[in-house]
Amino acid sequence: MKFRMIHENYNVSDLDKSLQFYEAALGLTEKRRKTAEDGSFIIVYIGNKDNDFEMELTWLRDHPQKYDIGEEEFHLAFRTDDYDAAHKLHEEMGCICFENPSMGIYFIKDPDGYWLEIVPERD
Repeated sequence: MKFRMIHENYNVSDLDKSLQFYEAALGLTEKRRKTAEDGSFIIVYIGNKDNDFEMELTWLRDHPQKYDIGEEEFHLAFRTDDYDAAHKLHEEMGCICFENPSMGIYFIKDPDGYWLEIVPERD
């Protein structure tokens, strides 16, 4: 029996703002979306051409407040081929929320407060 990861869901309070953030910060664009007939939810899958893994952004009409994401002890990690350029971009965007220079990593925070780890390619 084999399993393959296909997506991770994040609930978001402002879908357009989140889509803009993920495209600007990580180059992730919309692949497809599902909208409930009654308008109660919209699910957008975002990703890139480099792999099949997707993020699922879910907007719920009846949940306009920010989500309580606890103590931010979970995160999704992204490896980049140009760590310095990525760091510069995220610094300009003002979304870096934690850096660990001794480990050579940092984290950015999306509009809803989810932490995303940025890791350089390593030999």
